[in-house]
Amino acid sequence: MLSILLSCGVLAIAIFASCSAAVTTVSVNGTATHSIPPLLLLQNRAFQQVTPDTTNALFGWAPINGTSINVIADPIPLSDALPNSLEVAIPFGSSVQVGFDNEGYWGINVNASWTYNASFYYRFPSASDFSGKITVMLQSSIGAVYASASVPVSGSTTTWTQVVVHLTPSSSPVSTTNIFTVTVDGSSAIGGTINFAMFSLFPPTFKGRANGLRMDIAQACFHLELKQHTLYDMKPSFFRLPGGNNLGQGFSTRWQWNATVGNLIDRPGRMGDWGYVNTDGLGLLEYMYLCEDMEMEPIMAVWAGYSLDGASLPETDLAPYIQQAIDQINFVIGDSATSKPAALRASLGHPEPFHLQYVEIGNEDFFASESYIYRWRDFAGNLTATFPQLKFIATSYPFNPTLDPIPKQYDNHVYQTPGWFAENAFYYDSVERNGTYYFEGEYAVVSTNASDIFGTPTDGRLVYPNMQGSSGEAAFMTGLERNSDIVFAASYAPLLMNIANYQWSPNLIAFDASNVYPSTSFYTQQLFSLNRGTEYLPSTLPQNGTLHWSVTRDAPTNTIVIKIANAGMTAEEMTFELPFNGVHGTGTATVLSGSATASNSPETPNAVKPVTSQIETGESFSYTAPAYSVNVLRVEAD
Repeated sequence: MLSILLSCGVLAIAIFASCSAAVTTVSVNGTATHSIPPLLLLQNRAFQQVTPDTTNALFGWAPINGTSINVIADPIPLSDALPNSLEVAIPFGSSVQVGFDNEGYWGINVNASWTYNASFYYRFPSASDFSGKITVMLQSSIGAVYASASVPVSGSTTTWTQVVVHLTPSSSPVSTTNIFTVTVDGSSAIGGTINFAMFSLFPPTFKGRANGLRMDIAQACFHLELKQHTLYDMKPSFFRLPGGNNLGQGFSTRWQWNATVGNLIDRPGRMGDWGYVNTDGLGLLEYMYLCEDMEMEPIMAVWAGYSLDGASLPETDLAPYIQQAIDQINFVIGDSATSKPAALRASLGHPEPFHLQYVEIGNEDFFASESYIYRWRDFAGNLTATFPQLKFIATSYPFNPTLDPIPKQYDNHVYQTPGWFAENAFYYDSVERNGTYYFEGEYAVVSTNASDIFGTPTDGRLVYPNMQGSSGEAAFMTGLERNSDIVFAASYAPLLMNIANYQWSPNLIAFDASNVYPSTSFYTQQLFSLNRGTEYLPSTLPQNGTLHWSVTRDAPTNTIVIKIANAGMTAEEMTFELPFNGVHGTGTATVLSGSATASNSPETPNAVKPVTSQIETGESFSYTAPAYSVNVLRVEAD
């Protein structure tokens, strides 16, 4: 049995954390999301970054009833950013509906309580006498029609024209094996050709935001009649954007803020860093609105001359990229009366500056530490001079190499085993208090095998977080909270994973076309986030082992909050001595526990969830932490 003594002395809690890393897809948690976009519903919607006249350029699309479809380099493109279009040749002799369909991202969730906004552009390459309708539908893969809308079109339309329709399904099929279809009457359009570009299909989004998040991912989902809360209800403190490794695989494919704002038809997209095309429909403005809507602090990164392909720009070539970073920051916080990027922001509907405190210079520059010496000097020097009110975060190893100007903030990343995290719960206890602050920008248990940290999901590599890993992470998090005087933020990474196609595992939240699967690590993050105190209470420090704790006090409610992580295979009994008068005789315990391998997956989505119960408390009380568990005890003291 362990006896834990608390001291009445308090330390201010500065922790800004226990929140999610930024999304990286379609453009987003950027940092190692490594998943397929949770936002829009149509794959390859604008034929961005594909090679025309190839089969691969048609991924996601298929012909209907003998129609010939091909992605072409359009002689009259919709825009300079979108040079390709879908050429649709109507077959001769057809008397049925002909056209094409899109399979979505491994299915489309059709919900009768939603109205979907669908749109596309079309033009006839040459004038014809065609007069008829284009029909847009949501259908099952075998032809059952759930929603349909028709719009009249004329063969005389040789310039690009946008069609916008609203689709309200008549029923909600259980299956998500559904398709989005666009068809015309074959007999009236016989032998004709129509070009299409920039498709869009959106269900209602979080807070109704254009190009926004799926509501169930952003806020809450329903699975097996149990309400499960996700991102918004987790109360994350910040969002790192556009995400770490989302900044770019190479110079030519790096994320550039100015290519992600404005009209969707002016966003060229780019080949992302994890093998799929980023549409950039989720651009810088959408990121900032997301932070506003979810009441999060943005931590924004700027590209700093180094890419994941290992190449660094020479110092003599940095000037235009530094200016691009200045423009990016001005777009977010600049005065629209004096700054062109800020004026652009205002013209797009947000005249007031967004809130911004932190800017990260580069990402994981410990891979190119020697060049980071001059790149940090030039970027940090110029950006600090231009924006003295901002805090700039370095991304090399702390104090290795030596940087000038001396960074005030560093970003640390670690992916490891459960044992490593439990053993390193004291990592920051011995870090010198010298005015430097730390951002634990990416961390997660990814394997139970130390030799498989960056391997494939075999030999210990996790596909979904499990309780052995999550309890180890919780042990580490007690150390982050204990050292919140110097650790100002922390984020699990990656954030989102489409179970049908992913490049990295595990992730905080898994999803498919219609469901969201919060992991054991999600609930761990949620328990820490929703149970933050205003003061840290020193206590008998845990020994280096499997049992760790952190004690805080929420002054406004006079509540003592005790977080306990048991990363071991046996239950542990503890006795708490509280040096307060008027400690209530009852409190609550919220417990997340399970076997070492227990995890939430599509097959077992609710295997492990927090359970809250009443416990006996007082100035002295005992508590037993189950094996592989994360525990939050709340006790009121007058």
